[in-house]
Amino acid sequence: MSNDPYPHWQLTQDLDAFRARADAFLRSEPALHTALLSVTDTLRVSGLHAYGEGAPHFGAYVDEGGRVRGAFLRTPPYRPVLSPLAPEAVDALARQLADLTPDLPGVAADEETAEGFARAWEKRTGATAAPGYRQRLYRLGTLTPPEPAPPGRARLAVEGDRELLARWHGEFTEAVGEPSAMDPGAWVDARLAYGGITLWETPDGTPAAMAGATRLIAGQVRVAPVYTPAGLRGRGYGGAATVAVTRAALDAGAAEVLLFTDLANPTSNGLYQRIGYRPVRDFTQYDFSV
Repeated sequence: MSNDPYPHWQLTQDLDAFRARADAFLRSEPALHTALLSVTDTLRVSGLHAYGEGAPHFGAYVDEGGRVRGAFLRTPPYRPVLSPLAPEAVDALARQLADLTPDLPGVAADEETAEGFARAWEKRTGATAAPGYRQRLYRLGTLTPPEPAPPGRARLAVEGDRELLARWHGEFTEAVGEPSAMDPGAWVDARLAYGGITLWETPDGTPAAMAGATRLIAGQVRVAPVYTPAGLRGRGYGGAATVAVTRAALDAGAAEVLLFTDLANPTSNGLYQRIGYRPVRDFTQYDFSV
C-alpha cells in the first residue's frame, strides 16, 4: 500500500495489495461488504478496466494496532463504494479524497456512512450533496416459494440468449435510473462465463424474466439483477426466477444469499419478503454537484 500523509488511510491502485491488506476484513462481514467483495472479484477475473478506462482506487482504514477497520474502492467514473465507517474514518477519507480526486460524482454506502461522507465532502469542497437512489439490503432467511408457481420453468441462460440479455440489462438500468457500470454486452459475457444468469421461460419456451447472481465469494452470493419486461409483469415470473437462482446459490454452498431492492418500489420489497428475504440495512447513494 502507498505511503500517505494521513496515517489511518492507506491508498493504492494495486488490486493485489488491497486484497492482501483488506480481504480478511471484507470477509469478516460479507453481507455488509457484498458490493466491495463482488466488485473486487470482477476486477480480479476481468481486469482492472472491467468498469471503464479509469484506473481504480482502493483504500484500507487501519487502526494503531495495524488492524483494518474500513475499506473503500472506486472504479472511475463511478461513485466510490464505502464499507460502514466510524465518523473519524469518514472525515479522514473525505479530507484525503478531496486532495486526490476533488471531482467525485458522489458516494455509495450504508445510510449513516453515506450521509456522513456527504456532509464531510460538502465541508471540504464546497460541493452540494443530494441523496439519490436508496436501497435495502436483504438476507435470505427460509426460502418460501410462492404457491402456485407460474407456468413454465427455470433454465440457465446460454450464449444464444446474449442479445436478449444485453437488451434486458439496458432496460433494467434505465428503469432504476442508474447507468450501467459495465457495457451490457461485457456484463452478459462475464455472467455467462460462470452460469450467472437464470431465465424463467413460459411453457412455449419464451423467456419471461431473468435473475442474475454474483460469483460465490466469502460464502455469499448476491442476486442481481432481477428483471421482468413491462408487458409480462404481475404474473409471478420475476419471483419464480428469483426462487430458482436462490436455490442454485444454496446448492452451490452459499452460506448467505443476499439482494438489494429499490426502496421506492414497494412491490419488489414485498415480494422478496414473502419468499423469505429479511432486511439487513439500508444503503444510499449521494450525487455531488458544484
